[in-house]
Amino acid sequence: MTLSAQLPRRCWAEIDLAALERNLRLIRASLPSHIRYVAVVKADAYGHGLPQTAARLMHAGADLLAVANIAEATIIRELSADFPLLVLGATLPDEDRYLAELELAATVSSADEAARFDAAARAAGKIIPVHLKIDTGMGRLGVWFDRAPELYRAIREARHLRLAGIYTHFASADEDPEFTAEQRGLFLRTLANFKGLDPARMLIHADNSAGLETAPGEDAPFNAVRVGLLQFGILPHPHSLLARVRTEPVFSFHARVGLVKELPAGTGISYGRTHRLGRRSRVAVITAGYGDGLSRASSNRGAVLVGGRRCPILGRVCMDQTIVDVTGLPASPRAGDPVVLVGRQGTDEITVAEFSAWADTVPWETLTSVTKRVARVYRTPLGL
Repeated sequence: MTLSAQLPRRCWAEIDLAALERNLRLIRASLPSHIRYVAVVKADAYGHGLPQTAARLMHAGADLLAVANIAEATIIRELSADFPLLVLGATLPDEDRYLAELELAATVSSADEAARFDAAARAAGKIIPVHLKIDTGMGRLGVWFDRAPELYRAIREARHLRLAGIYTHFASADEDPEFTAEQRGLFLRTLANFKGLDPARMLIHADNSAGLETAPGEDAPFNAVRVGLLQFGILPHPHSLLARVRTEPVFSFHARVGLVKELPAGTGISYGRTHRLGRRSRVAVITAGYGDGLSRASSNRGAVLVGGRRCPILGRVCMDQTIVDVTGLPASPRAGDPVVLVGRQGTDEITVAEFSAWADTVPWETLTSVTKRVARVYRTPLGL
């Protein structure tokens, strides 16, 4: 063990893998029995750590894992040689051969991609499974819906491709249910134009954690959902059909008190002196800053938990440390005391959603912005 690994932690994130497993089981129990569970683990599993998270999700019963790119897929292939994996992002031409080598399902958005993947599969003597992505209004990946039947035929005619799925992506599932319903209807009408389509032989998916608000009845051809943020205990939309599922937070964010000091009234705080003390105050300097993932935008807006109580951030968040007001605490904290940036301490809790609002961002960015110097501590690992 290196010396750095033996040092006390100054700033760390705790990942409760048992809560993750319980969340998956709760979500799955709330879905119709025929719906397959696609666990989205892109971006280092939303900052939770890809190897540890993927291993627990596979153990818990996910049907398929979805990653952003082939580099992420290689990490999971070190855990399992054959667990079903879907690459959600565009595959680059010099990555094509790895689709066959690693037995990955690729997303197809164009005829050029279909031809490339077919050639790569032919060269490897294999069949590559692909998911046809249809653009119904996101304007990102996917073939535009009115060209989709043509690409569908090209995939069906390719000798070394197997159509394993068809999907779309909702642009405003957490903000605009009406447009989401329009996208869903357009997707369904597009599918209706596909000759010989057999949903029983592939995955048909459109819904992510937020899109489940407008999920259709069991008569629709959908047989899979993509679950990302919700499985980590964060509800993307308060009106989601799965709001009734009491998922638990998997992620919490911690630091420590580095120094406590008394300052006179009128003192300017931190860079730019953007906060001026209106009274004699006791402040604590905590061992976390924007170099760890505490957004600079939360300066003079956010708060942390010290001694189970909220303590507001004073002045600008610095790279490695942040100043908070502890004047109102019944007892002065000491250097080394625990601080909670996200999570529960005592009877109070700061959620990822609240932490994100202070930074004018969304939970997806918050989780993926916690930097690599913040150690991930895994609670209840597999087998415990």
